[in-house]
Amino acid sequence: MAAIYSGIHLKLKSPQTPWEDKLKLARFAWISSQCLLPNKEQVLLDWCTHALTGWHNQKVVFSQNVLEGLWCYLDELLHSRKLHLLLKQGKTISLRLNMAQLLLDRLQECARVGSKSLACVSTILSVCQGILSSPVLSSVFTTKYELMVDLLAKLCSLACCELQQPLLTETLMTESTTCHDEMMAECLQNESATSLDTLDTPMDHPELDTNKSPSKPNKILHSANLFEVLLQALSCYLLVQRQQANPNRVFTMVTNQLIQPLVLLRHLLTSGEFAPSHTHLRLRQQLCRDIRVKIDSILQFALFPSEHLTSYKEELLPSKEDSGKRGPGGAKGPLKPVTAILSRLCTQGYCEPPLLYSVKSNTLSLLFKFFLESYGKGRGESEEEHRMLCFYFLIRLVPALDLGLDGHLLSPAKADQPVSVSPGQKSLSASVCSPESWSLALLAVESLLSQALSADIYNVAADRIRHGEVQLNFYRALGQMLFNQSQPSIPAWYRCLKVLLSLNHLILEPDLDQLLSSAWVNSECMEARVQRARQLMVCSLLQTYTKLRQLPRLFTELLSVICQPALDELRPPLLSEGVSASLRTCLLDTPPSQCLEICSLVLESMRKYILPDLVKDERDTEKMETDGGGDDKAEKGEVKVDEERQDASLKLFSLSQLLHAVLFSLKTLDNASPVPLVRQSQALMEEMQQVIKELLQLLPAEKKPVKTNIDSVEKPPRKGKKTLDHKGSEKVSESTVGVLWKQKTQEATLLLRYTWVEVNTLFDIHCSKYTSLDSGPMAAVSETVDQALSNAPVLSHIESLVSGDVSPACLHPSASCSPMSCLLLKLLTLQQMKKVLLDSPSHCETSTASLLNRAAQFILAKLKLEASLDGEQVWDGQIGSVNASSYLVAHWHLVTSNLPLIAPYLSREDVGCIANVLVSSLLSRQTDGRKDRPPNCLTVSLISSQLLQSPILAELPSLFSATVCSLTQRIYGVLMVAHAPKVCATLLKFQEEGSDTSQTLNKETIVQDILASLKTGDVFESLNNTQTKELVNLLQILTNLNPDGMSSEDLSSIFLLLFFMLTCTSSQSDPVVVDCPDSGDDAVFVVKLLRILTCLVESRNFKSVMKLIHGGTLLQAAVSSLLWHSNGRRFQATCSTDWLDLIKALQELIRSLVQLIIMRNSSVRLNLDQFVSFLTSKDVASRQNVAPSSAAVPAKPDPGASILPVHLMMASLSSFAQAVTSNLGRSKPMDQTLTQMLTRAIALLGPAVESVLRPQTVGEAASQPASILSQAFIVEVVTVMLHCELSSLSVEDQTKLDGTKVILNHMTLYQGFCQQILREISSAPRPMDFLVSSLHFLSTFYKAVERTRGEEEKGGKELDELYIHILQNVHRLLTAPWLSSNDVNELEPAVQELLRHLVEKSTTGQLNLLLLIIREGLDTPKLRAGNYREVLSAVTIIKLLCRCQLPEPCCKALWLIAPQIISTMVLLVRSSGQDVSLTLPFTVPTVISMTSLLRQGENFITNPHHVILVLGALQSVSLDHLTPLVYQSAFLAVHEALFAIIQCHPQVMLNAAPSFLNVFYRLVASIMQEGRQRGESDTGPGSDVFLQCSRLIERMYSHIAATAESFTTLSAFIVAQYVTELQKVTLRPDIKQHLTEGIYQILDLCMEQDIKFLTAGLQMGVREVFNDLYSSYTHYHKSQRQGEDKYTV
Repeated sequence: MAAIYSGIHLKLKSPQTPWEDKLKLARFAWISSQCLLPNKEQVLLDWCTHALTGWHNQKVVFSQNVLEGLWCYLDELLHSRKLHLLLKQGKTISLRLNMAQLLLDRLQECARVGSKSLACVSTILSVCQGILSSPVLSSVFTTKYELMVDLLAKLCSLACCELQQPLLTETLMTESTTCHDEMMAECLQNESATSLDTLDTPMDHPELDTNKSPSKPNKILHSANLFEVLLQALSCYLLVQRQQANPNRVFTMVTNQLIQPLVLLRHLLTSGEFAPSHTHLRLRQQLCRDIRVKIDSILQFALFPSEHLTSYKEELLPSKEDSGKRGPGGAKGPLKPVTAILSRLCTQGYCEPPLLYSVKSNTLSLLFKFFLESYGKGRGESEEEHRMLCFYFLIRLVPALDLGLDGHLLSPAKADQPVSVSPGQKSLSASVCSPESWSLALLAVESLLSQALSADIYNVAADRIRHGEVQLNFYRALGQMLFNQSQPSIPAWYRCLKVLLSLNHLILEPDLDQLLSSAWVNSECMEARVQRARQLMVCSLLQTYTKLRQLPRLFTELLSVICQPALDELRPPLLSEGVSASLRTCLLDTPPSQCLEICSLVLESMRKYILPDLVKDERDTEKMETDGGGDDKAEKGEVKVDEERQDASLKLFSLSQLLHAVLFSLKTLDNASPVPLVRQSQALMEEMQQVIKELLQLLPAEKKPVKTNIDSVEKPPRKGKKTLDHKGSEKVSESTVGVLWKQKTQEATLLLRYTWVEVNTLFDIHCSKYTSLDSGPMAAVSETVDQALSNAPVLSHIESLVSGDVSPACLHPSASCSPMSCLLLKLLTLQQMKKVLLDSPSHCETSTASLLNRAAQFILAKLKLEASLDGEQVWDGQIGSVNASSYLVAHWHLVTSNLPLIAPYLSREDVGCIANVLVSSLLSRQTDGRKDRPPNCLTVSLISSQLLQSPILAELPSLFSATVCSLTQRIYGVLMVAHAPKVCATLLKFQEEGSDTSQTLNKETIVQDILASLKTGDVFESLNNTQTKELVNLLQILTNLNPDGMSSEDLSSIFLLLFFMLTCTSSQSDPVVVDCPDSGDDAVFVVKLLRILTCLVESRNFKSVMKLIHGGTLLQAAVSSLLWHSNGRRFQATCSTDWLDLIKALQELIRSLVQLIIMRNSSVRLNLDQFVSFLTSKDVASRQNVAPSSAAVPAKPDPGASILPVHLMMASLSSFAQAVTSNLGRSKPMDQTLTQMLTRAIALLGPAVESVLRPQTVGEAASQPASILSQAFIVEVVTVMLHCELSSLSVEDQTKLDGTKVILNHMTLYQGFCQQILREISSAPRPMDFLVSSLHFLSTFYKAVERTRGEEEKGGKELDELYIHILQNVHRLLTAPWLSSNDVNELEPAVQELLRHLVEKSTTGQLNLLLLIIREGLDTPKLRAGNYREVLSAVTIIKLLCRCQLPEPCCKALWLIAPQIISTMVLLVRSSGQDVSLTLPFTVPTVISMTSLLRQGENFITNPHHVILVLGALQSVSLDHLTPLVYQSAFLAVHEALFAIIQCHPQVMLNAAPSFLNVFYRLVASIMQEGRQRGESDTGPGSDVFLQCSRLIERMYSHIAATAESFTTLSAFIVAQYVTELQKVTLRPDIKQHLTEGIYQILDLCMEQDIKFLTAGLQMGVREVFNDLYSSYTHYHKSQRQGEDKYTV
């Protein structure tokens, strides 16, 4: 052994031994157990590291392969399990100290060389990983802080190089501002909101590397390994940093060496979501997040430790701020920490120039976040000092963004600050004006300001009193910079203004006019994100001034901005939908006097600034002509006047729109309004009336009406851009300008006039103190205005409107009248109609009725409404946005929303026009589909769809009838162009009458055609695929009509027409059409037809059809036509699903017709016998056996004959039998008739079922897809057979003695079915419909066996065996692994019915068998072993069993063991509650079963202990970290259990109230956590779930309050729990409303001493929340309750 030792040691040290042999010998020595070396591991480690150090120091020379082999050998040693096992055992093994420097040099070389030696780089990284993974080995770095810093810096630099390569491609260099803005906004906002921000990076995609070079996987592996090593290095460094005793040293090392690579790396990881780097390098999301969290910790603990607070105070706070606060020794930290940090951030060279500004802007907000977390919180007197310190740190960060602030707010490069800035900084400052840099800068400013707002560092009073408004001045300077360098195309610009407004409205108030101009009135960017940000800022502005009760002040500035000279471009719409909604809300919270003051300000601005520009006449032009210049100068002067008028008219329209919005949001006057308010309103209306009068005088009658297209109104020429080449075009432009100002003035005048009429009418109706001024502006304006404004009656007003004399000629509809003017004139006419109708004596006169007819026709505008619809026009619902492209929608909305008012005064042709537009728009909606449209916008088709589904249409008989007639006309139109194999009398009659809907169709002709088709099977119309689709669309519209709204005439006409389509039409047998994918449309058409016919049969006026054709004939015709078509191979290519739908639709029609025949009780036997005789006829039997194709050879049945007629026969007979059975028991004569029909029907069903069960050949199944009928349907048919046979026997056996054995005719068939079902129901996965129908059959069959067994002992044994087989198979089915939780829930009703039949007459022995199955299933070890399905089966059976009616002995036995069952289920819930994955599939069903036991055992469970056990189990149900669906299920289960306890076991609550409240508190706390505000996700798919749960919490609070005797002493405890949890979160408003209403009811139980106890005992923050809650309770709830108590006995 000594020789072995000497040989290896000498050979490793010998210079004669080749290095390759040394390496092999070292590997052998490490792995061989026969090689014994003292301290072998340490010797081999030292040899390897000594060799590597010698080669890199150039003391030893060997090949590159040997070098790589040594590194790999070292890597294997460090990662070997043997080494780590020795280290765990405490053996001392160390690395040479110079190994750390060697690794640092190699990492630096790798960063410099790049990826030339990827294998070596990966090995070096793996060596680093092996060293850092062991605390003993990592001491080579951790013992010296500088080495650890150097290692981390080099690893960060290497990682940055890897990440920067894809970021520096041309794509990202030219990245759009929009995408970058969104990315940075998300990142910055996430960092401001949470301490751990998230990054959504793509998961690994192995398929990305399929086409890459062979070296690519190695590079990816090296990159992934790099970031894992980096994470280890960050963790080790963080431990070393925290162990350092000198924070100054840490600060210096971090700022000098680490801050630049760390912030660059963090930025690259954060922004990598929009770059291919994460996918390229396969970085995991969690890895990126962990790295960023470590970086954040390093920066925060190194740069902002508590020991450096004094240093930051010395640098940041002015001397007067910190006088007398420093210790005698001065600061112990760095001299100027902020300067040091900012200088390192602003220095160039540590990243590429395009990334520098984005890294810096992103880092500044991060540093401010760390500073706030470290120094932002103080107590007592120091709290204000800490806030000011944070503020002064903020004003040092903002100038670093190079925003060009003045004075002491200049950036460090421009002010004389001791910050070292590289010469390249000037170019960076110059580039900040580019859109990308501005976007980044504004995002950073927004983040900084948002954090300042959240941290509450700005105390307005303290800043004004003690600090000379230094914060206010800074924020004002920042606001002025935003206005001077306005960037209205960047959303962050608006968000910065919004945050400044939230800090203090006085910041922006000096520049309020500029704010309103730049950010609202004159903002031109219409991009969606910009509009959203601008809308939020404007809404915040309105809400702020509403809270300040200074809304008139805001409107004063707004009006001055609107009245300023407009820019070259047209201004955007003043009131968008969101701003209008916010304005309405704000005005409701504003005192009415202030609202009226705002209206007066608007009118004053009109009279003072707008009207003078509009009344300019030609005197200025004449003066120019007399002074010189001739005609050209006069023409130029006229154009200038028109331009000024156009500008004034646009402003007038904006003001009119604003006044309209304010007045329509104003609370109307009523009899309770104070007299001063009424007088103020009266004065306002008089002033508005005078303004309207003056505007009407400005619009004289046109001498030469200018005919312009409506489209020209929408695109007026821009100011200052009229320099055209030809004088002709100049004249056209000048005339257009002249028309434009007149049109805009006209629109504004009519809008004011309509607003005045509406408001004046409302005031007059609701307030008796108000004197109506209706006689004023409603009169015509003529040459003698005063005379025309005399008191004229309402009828003259409406006459003026309709005749067009309401105003000057240019105001009534004409070629030059704009769409908005037309709409407003119609609105005015509508208002006058309302006034006439309010005057009950006047509207009864003939002349008045005629005038109302003309007014209704004027509103309808039939000629314009009948115009073709060119595409789908869109309207946002704002009256100010009506133009040529949206007028049709606005007009249609006006007509449809006022149909009850105008429909009685429209002629038949006008109503028909409305119906045609309604049907046409609905057809276009179905044809075009739902295209992408803006949200909350209206279209003609959408309005029509809402009208069709509303109950209003059925209340308008004329319009409803016209709609039915329109649909009838279109159906006839399709049938007329279809191919007609034979002459049809119905279509000939329609062709003779034409399209005149006033002519009644000859219904007798249709009936004759139906009867003719019934006898011969002839088809009169053959439809192609296109015509079928058209008819399907028409039928879809007809489906949405309420059949009860149809008159008898319309119902009979449409029903007979549809029945004619069913019996007398067919599809064309075109082979091309059959093979196309749309060949199934024919079956869909028939299904829709059958369903509509069923709805019409069930309508209340269908009896009128029975006078024209017998019910039996309808039944026979429907079935006969389908039999003919199925024999004719019409449905041969139909898929099985469509064929099953057709069969079920036919069954519904047959059931409805049979039910109607029986209910009418007229010729019941005749009609039913006709149908049954038809089904039993030889003709029908021959159709089932021989297809028409084999008619040439009658002796041989066609082997390819369709089986579809047999399906139709089964469906017809089963539905007929089912309908007849449901009507048994009415009277003995009726029962006798129905029983005879049942016997004949059942006799036919048996052979039909047997023929269907015949096995099919492969050829038959392939040629007839529909022939493979679903098993569920066949089982349903047999179940109907069995049920009908039992029902008929029950009627026949009423006179027989009890105990007589009953014999079923098809018992053999039923038994075979039962055996087959029991074999198949649980053996393999089955469709759900088959399982449900099989359970129904088993239930009926058990009932039949029980009925037919008689008194024989053999029958009893058979019944017991059947009982056992059914129970075993049901239990096996419920435990089947292929059933999901939803499937089990779907099966429960059928299993419940089966159990009910099994146990309703069961013996105690049978019940014991069932309880034995339950006992075996309720086994906790099975649940722990993972076999929860078997346990769940027992739980489900318990829930269903306790709801069944049991015989008395069985009932006693069940509830005797119920406590034991509850105890076992409690253990199951506690066990499953530990596994969150079992919450939905097992825990929730078990809790529901316990709830059922508690409910059903209300009178049986008397021991409170068992109920308290259930409360303990509810504590184990998981409510945290669940998806919305799972959370809702768990929440509902726990809530219903609590509700069952408080409702069914009130006696338990006296002792169990604390336990009950603990469970309920879990629900309250969980809904508060889930229902907190989360931004955009508040409106996600799970938001409704939490809202429903909050409603349940409110309901439970009411139940607790109702049982006050159990909770009186605990009411204060309930409130304390609530406010404690509420203080932790910010709830969504809708959820908070329900929770608040619930806790109000608990506060009703609290006594005065409880309130005092809560006020004194709660903590500071919680006490404030309680005070707010109690004040709102006192203000809103308590006063209302006390008012109700006055009237309570």
